[in-house]
Amino acid sequence: MGGLVDGTSTSTVAIGLLAVLLVFAVAAFIFLGRARLAREARDGAVSRERALRRQFEAVMSSARDGVLITTRRGDVVLLSETAALILGVTREEMLGRSIARLPLRIVDEHLRPVLPQEVFIPNVDDEVPRIVGVPGRRGAEDIRWVQVSSRLLTGEDDGEPITVTTIMDTSGLREAAEALSRSDAQFRKAMENAPVGMALVDLEWRLMEVNRAFAEMMGSTVAALRGTPFSALSHPQDISAEADQLQRLYDGYQTRFTCEKRYVKADGNVVWAVLDVGLVRYPGGAPDHYIVQVRDSTDDRMNSELLAHRAMHDPLTGLANRTLLQDVLQRVLAKHADDEQVGLIAVDLDGFKGLNDRFGHATGDNALVHVAGVLRTAAGSRGTVSRIGGDEFIIVVQSPECAQAMREIADAIHAGLRRPLQVKRHQINLNASVGLVVGDAELVAGGPTALLSAADAAMYRAKAAGRSRTEIYDSSMRTASDSQSALALELDDAIRRGDLVLHYQPVYDLTSRRVVGFEALVRWQHPTRGLLLPGAFLPLLEDRNLSVALGIALVDQAAEFLAAQPIDDTWVSLNVSADQLGNSEFADRVLSSIGTYHLSPQRIVIELTEASLVAPNTRVRHELTELRNAGVPILLDDFGTGVSPLSYLRDLPVSGVKLDMSFVAGIPEDPAGARVSRALGALARELGLATIAEGIETEAQADFLQSCGWRLGQGWLFGVAQPGQALLEMGLDIGSGPIDPRPVDLDESTDLL
Repeated sequence: MGGLVDGTSTSTVAIGLLAVLLVFAVAAFIFLGRARLAREARDGAVSRERALRRQFEAVMSSARDGVLITTRRGDVVLLSETAALILGVTREEMLGRSIARLPLRIVDEHLRPVLPQEVFIPNVDDEVPRIVGVPGRRGAEDIRWVQVSSRLLTGEDDGEPITVTTIMDTSGLREAAEALSRSDAQFRKAMENAPVGMALVDLEWRLMEVNRAFAEMMGSTVAALRGTPFSALSHPQDISAEADQLQRLYDGYQTRFTCEKRYVKADGNVVWAVLDVGLVRYPGGAPDHYIVQVRDSTDDRMNSELLAHRAMHDPLTGLANRTLLQDVLQRVLAKHADDEQVGLIAVDLDGFKGLNDRFGHATGDNALVHVAGVLRTAAGSRGTVSRIGGDEFIIVVQSPECAQAMREIADAIHAGLRRPLQVKRHQINLNASVGLVVGDAELVAGGPTALLSAADAAMYRAKAAGRSRTEIYDSSMRTASDSQSALALELDDAIRRGDLVLHYQPVYDLTSRRVVGFEALVRWQHPTRGLLLPGAFLPLLEDRNLSVALGIALVDQAAEFLAAQPIDDTWVSLNVSADQLGNSEFADRVLSSIGTYHLSPQRIVIELTEASLVAPNTRVRHELTELRNAGVPILLDDFGTGVSPLSYLRDLPVSGVKLDMSFVAGIPEDPAGARVSRALGALARELGLATIAEGIETEAQADFLQSCGWRLGQGWLFGVAQPGQALLEMGLDIGSGPIDPRPVDLDESTDLL
């Protein structure tokens, strides 16, 4: 029984121990499970915290504004990379330190020093950001302006509060604002002091702002012009001059435009101005306002009109010249109506050469001016009066009763000339021979040349019939034209026989008054008519081959004359027309004569008249270039009177220019002629060209031209054209003055001819 009890007790104890062990095992399992779960949760939280911190750091480093976090005591617990870069410090020297001990040099907006703790104030909520300056990147004197704003954050569960401060770099904005202000100030300063008129105009073409030059141009004030419609200043006929261009500018078809128009000043005077308009647009492309420059072009336009007037008018009398006469005749004949007739009146003074010889050319000029006034008065509004040369005048009449009108004009001319011309103590009686022609169908079909020839024939009949009278053209007068035709036929034989000879007019250096060259002028030693001047036969050279033959014959004469000169530097200029150029024959003869007579190429100079070069072809330019390259100088004759002299200076190989005598006549008393002569001389010298003035008759003219920079001159003051042998026997004072074939650089030489 006892053994059974003992065995039972032992079994019970074992079961109890097993149960206890089982409980402990379950508890241990549960504990270990919970520990593992807690560890996993802690590891996950740490991982999330690290990820969040990396994200926070990334946000802080990429943010444009810096972040500074401080504790309640003012210790730095966080400083972003951007904040450290803005403040010019490192994170290591900032973290954990008190704001008061930070190595920062800070100033306020008035550049007064402030302490860091006064800027980064702990435990503060800013309502208004603070602007302070910290050291910049460009040296000790550079300041970077930053905006500081703080916000107080209270920790969770009543934790310790922190202060989060944002730091924004405003230097760029401040510099941009200062640059914008500076740019605006500079623009306004430049606009106010600009020598040309400037204006800002709104899209309604109303003046918003103008400068002083613009106001003075308009004869007003800056204040009075603000808000004024720009069009209100325009001349009534030019109000809409820029309207179409403005619309194209507004629509984007062009970026700017320029036009010239008239404006009416406050005092009623009219001013010409060149308008240069540009449109300012917003960044998106929408139009904002116009910027306008206004340049006073009144003087330029007056000078241009003066030159245009001089090109078409006789400088002495102010009448139309031959060029304008041709234009008028062409226009009148082109618009000829059945109910109107066209007629010409040719007027030639009787005994004018004797008047010049007795009283001098100044008195002769006064007589011509007087005659011009008589012709103007006689013609009135019924005709166009022109002076075609010397003492020859032509009046173009267009009227239904042309014959009657011309007779009345002719009678008025004779009546006006009966009143003596008072010259000092002398009373000079002037008379004229007058020829009339009414254009019939045959003459009108023949054009201006036929009408002019008929009027001349009638005028010469008046001279032959006793002078101081009027003759009307009829068919019997055609014999005069037949005589001219016969003279033309004789030219060919005259050239072959050598009857056409050269006379030489000396060209002087206006400073030293020594002869440096000669102009060769052709004469016809006619066996029965005596010595004929060029005007009597050169117009007859209609055959181009005959013109070339004449040029070739004269080249040899000039070369022979030069070879006989005692000084090797003197030169002779030959007048050459476009008809004589265009093939290699003339240029070849010039170069062969230079070789035959052993001359320097600079001693033969080619003179081109502008009238013969209205449209120089490529072949003409080629020949001139070939001659110039060989050392032969090229002169442009009659400078300033042709159609396009500036284009010739650009397109042709010109070595020098000759001022036309029409610009010399009247100077220095004529202010307009003086200005034109001075301006043309300045242009030629600026281009490095040789400068020669022709038609000099007085010492005053020579002195004035020399003071204006015209270095060489010729004219009656120095001598008329004479045969070569006569000049050799005169023993002239010969100097040295060759013409450089190529334009001279002003920087390299001041001794320009």
